[in-house]
Amino acid sequence: MPIGLEQFNAAPAQEATEALRPCLDVERWIAGVVGGRPYAGLDDLIAAARAAADPLTPAEIEQALAHHPRIGERARGDSPEAGLSRGEQSGLHLDDDVQRRLAEGNAAYERRFDRVFLIRAAGRSSEQILDQLTTRLGNDDETESAVVADQLRQIAVLRLQGAVSP
Repeated sequence: MPIGLEQFNAAPAQEATEALRPCLDVERWIAGVVGGRPYAGLDDLIAAARAAADPLTPAEIEQALAHHPRIGERARGDSPEAGLSRGEQSGLHLDDDVQRRLAEGNAAYERRFDRVFLIRAAGRSSEQILDQLTTRLGNDDETESAVVADQLRQIAVLRLQGAVSP
């Protein structure tokens, strides 16, 4: 359930923290956003969220990835993160061919980078995601780490926009 910006600004730190945790479960990011309160408007909150904990450390990236299922696999459970992930992937058309190609791509990505493939799925088609998966397999480790950090931020901002209302 979204919290209003005015309520978010006035909330005790723990309550504000819990509102943000499903967006990006990285303590330094959460502390940066909570510590920047009060925000004059949602645009200011979003700008702070984009800048908080920049750059994300490799350990923070790995911690955040622990909450993300493989693309094409529906998150299980009733945690806020699982519900958000299911909603974000709801636009994917997962026929047998797409499911097979995603599974093969996920496996190749995990062998190459030793982590789950992460992409902001909301607003993207299955084909767009598959194209990005194929393209990103050609990245070197440093480039791909930067892409993953950017994707985490995009997902965090998208989730924040649903968690905090004007």
